[in-house]
Amino acid sequence: MDTTLIVPGLHGSGPDHWQTWFERQLSGCIRVVQSDWSVPDLPRWSARLRRELSRAPGRIYVVAHSFGCLAAVQAAFDYRESIDGLMLVAPADPERFGLSAAIPERPLGVPAVLVASTNDPWMSFRSALKWSEDWGAELVNLGPAGHINPQSGYGPWPRGLSILRDLRHERFERMPERQRGEEFYRQLGDF
Repeated sequence: MDTTLIVPGLHGSGPDHWQTWFERQLSGCIRVVQSDWSVPDLPRWSARLRRELSRAPGRIYVVAHSFGCLAAVQAAFDYRESIDGLMLVAPADPERFGLSAAIPERPLGVPAVLVASTNDPWMSFRSALKWSEDWGAELVNLGPAGHINPQSGYGPWPRGLSILRDLRHERFERMPERQRGEEFYRQLGDF
């Protein structure tokens, strides 16, 4: 059985968040719970994820949001052989937390997709593009989608499940021209 580790950002993902909706849609989901959702403690958050990675069964997919993306990226370097796919949605900019030096600027070594918005208040699209290139992650541009959370209209998110499904089937790795963004999903008919 596959395992999907859900890694929320600051303050967790409440009942209306797309991550909570994912948990209801997918079997084998485990939410990585932090001892204090209001304190962005990268070593502590990534340690919690490492603990779950070490005991999760089957193929492991990590679905992270905001500050949770930073914890996921940091942990991914230690668990490359264990992670089958990494979905990073609206990552928080490490500079906002004084963590630029703590986040590696090199390929993750696992199939990965970074889903970004052109008007995310937590990371500019230019920074999202830079990080996706550094990490070797496919970039999916949602356009002006805010922070891709309930406040910007992302509760139930079928398109997000399609992105995860594509990651699970390694469609991002097999795209001949590495097509990206909205056009690719329109062609698939996932809208």
